[in-house]
Amino acid sequence: MTGGPVGVGIVGAGVISGTYLENLTSFPDVRVRWVADLDTDRAAARAAEYGVPRSGTVAELLADPEVEIVVNLTVPAAHAEVGLAALDAGKHLWTEKPLALDREAGRKLLDRAREKNLRVASAPDTVLGAALQTARNAVDAGRIGRPLTALALFQVPGPELWHPAPEFYFQAGGGPLLDMGPYYLTALVHLLGPVRRVTGAGGRARDTRVVGSGPRAGTVFPVAVPTTVTALVEFEAASAQLVLSFDSALKRSGLVELTGTLGTAVLPDPNRFDEPTRLHLLGHDEPEELAPQGHTASRGTGTLELARAIRAGVPERASGELAYHVLDAMLAIEESMARRRSVDVGSTVDVPPALPAGWDPYAKTLGGS
Repeated sequence: MTGGPVGVGIVGAGVISGTYLENLTSFPDVRVRWVADLDTDRAAARAAEYGVPRSGTVAELLADPEVEIVVNLTVPAAHAEVGLAALDAGKHLWTEKPLALDREAGRKLLDRAREKNLRVASAPDTVLGAALQTARNAVDAGRIGRPLTALALFQVPGPELWHPAPEFYFQAGGGPLLDMGPYYLTALVHLLGPVRRVTGAGGRARDTRVVGSGPRAGTVFPVAVPTTVTALVEFEAASAQLVLSFDSALKRSGLVELTGTLGTAVLPDPNRFDEPTRLHLLGHDEPEELAPQGHTASRGTGTLELARAIRAGVPERASGELAYHVLDAMLAIEESMARRRSVDVGSTVDVPPALPAGWDPYAKTLGGS
């Protein structure tokens, strides 16, 4: 299709699909055509809840010519497989983070899309939210001077305490690094440019965890990934300290501080869309608070931005190349932990431009019905 709203199909009817569907069904420039899941009853329930006309299997969704973008909300271990199936069916792809579990699979997704003249884009799209866009505009305008260092902290006891099926958080593709790292590293790349080198340390607090809520409460399951990760992340002209943990009784999440030659910016939680930025400037006793300026939408924003970019023939901002670079950096941190030495990050990426002022997800810009 060359005009009008972009047809979207959702693969994966789990917890996060509700937020995506709530937003995507409210954006005039996209039309949600399908919800698919291995559990077709669950897909049907989600479709009915949000007024989506069709539900069923992934194969049925991929066979529908009205679906132009597949939104892949499956567990991380299935991201590459489902993504490749979507591309092979001639669909553009929006995938939840991480892009893939390894570099080979991530590069295969991007190469397949290039071969077929299709797009791959990826969460997190929090960087396109009003909160982080406001923060970025302030940093780009030189409000804190030249950025020098950053500190990013995410410390919680662990998602098994609240999630009724938390096992995937503790398998390949999970852990605090691959589950939460994309939010923090993507935000830092937007602000500081591509990652050049990393030095990582950390480990696993215990070999098993216990489901803490829901009908499976009390179930013991194995842990296969590091549950605390610390890293020194080096950029072209700045560095960041990163701490990500599922082992901390002291909860500190969403903390990102960026220090420059003129002051420090306390940034919004990179996993949220709606928090202020606080500027602590040299020579000023009180911080300056910058309320988020811009749209109020949350998850699904990146899918919409991709849809508009496809219609306009311009690059999307939450690109697969950006997601691949963040994946490359995270895998380099894992390698650094194992090798006990610094590791260079082989990929790079061009930092996408900030959203234009007045960008409105609720505006009808593509025409059609």
